[in-house]
Amino acid sequence: MNETIQLEAIVPESLAGKRLDQILAELFPDYSRSRMKKWITEGKVSVDAQVIEKPREKLELGALVAIDAELEREERYQAQPIELDIVYEDDDIFIINKPAGLVVHPGAGAPDGTLLNGLLHYDPDIDHVPRAGIIHRLDKDTTGLMVVARNIPAQTQLVDMMQKREITREYEAVCNGVMTAGGMVDEPIGRHPTKRTHMAVVSTGKPAVTHYRVMERFRAHTLLRLRLESGRTHQIRVHMSHIRHPLVGDLTYGGRPRPPKQASDEFLASLRGFNRQALHAAKLSLHHPISGDWMSFEAPRPDDFVALIQSMKDDLEAHSHP
Repeated sequence: MNETIQLEAIVPESLAGKRLDQILAELFPDYSRSRMKKWITEGKVSVDAQVIEKPREKLELGALVAIDAELEREERYQAQPIELDIVYEDDDIFIINKPAGLVVHPGAGAPDGTLLNGLLHYDPDIDHVPRAGIIHRLDKDTTGLMVVARNIPAQTQLVDMMQKREITREYEAVCNGVMTAGGMVDEPIGRHPTKRTHMAVVSTGKPAVTHYRVMERFRAHTLLRLRLESGRTHQIRVHMSHIRHPLVGDLTYGGRPRPPKQASDEFLASLRGFNRQALHAAKLSLHHPISGDWMSFEAPRPDDFVALIQSMKDDLEAHSHP
């Protein structure tokens, strides 16, 4: 069953003369502008009992605006019992620590068995929220923190916060090569011109900014802390590859094993056995979308990430003495 939405309001003096879609966004802020526009064009909105299907229609003071619409459930996705590492939950949001190997959203190659399917099983009511409340994604083999909305008001607010860069996301990554200092990559990212499943730095892409600083240096690798200003697909992976420091294990963007000279067999095995990009969403900070309270969460490095870093420390130690 879909959820029926019935809302009414009188146009106040402060909104008189404005467009219908603008007025609805102001009067009913729990719902996104794009959703309001869709309801208007579908004939779900009336003004003084007359259906209006033009978002740009201007309204007068005192007009009675009414919405009679339905929130569609995510019918096409099935609930599945998938283990979720829930760091925090309340009535409005989840904070989830995603493991490597878990796809966030169904798509080509992963029709089910995803985080979304697990969310629908854990919280059946979340099927009222578009994409089961998922407002940002992590790649299948990237680990770490994500925020998920449990209702429409929280989702609307979180999407707005994400667009305004009010949600801080910090990552840890191990890249190939020894970096001398931190810095920033400010390069647009778009679809690769010939490899359609890859992203790339392209002049026609969307703006993307990645800040990074050096946490630790090894003989042939560097542990980094990174912060995103934008959230493009594969952003960190593409940007680090662009500056010739691709992430360890990221074969898509050039991160094949590059061991230092005279590396031990154990270290070589550790490098070759790390079969995903070495990227972890370590910290997530935001104002709660409903209460406004400041919240900050950290996820420990996963075991394989810890083991990779330790092998690099051991290699450095073994070669630091004459």
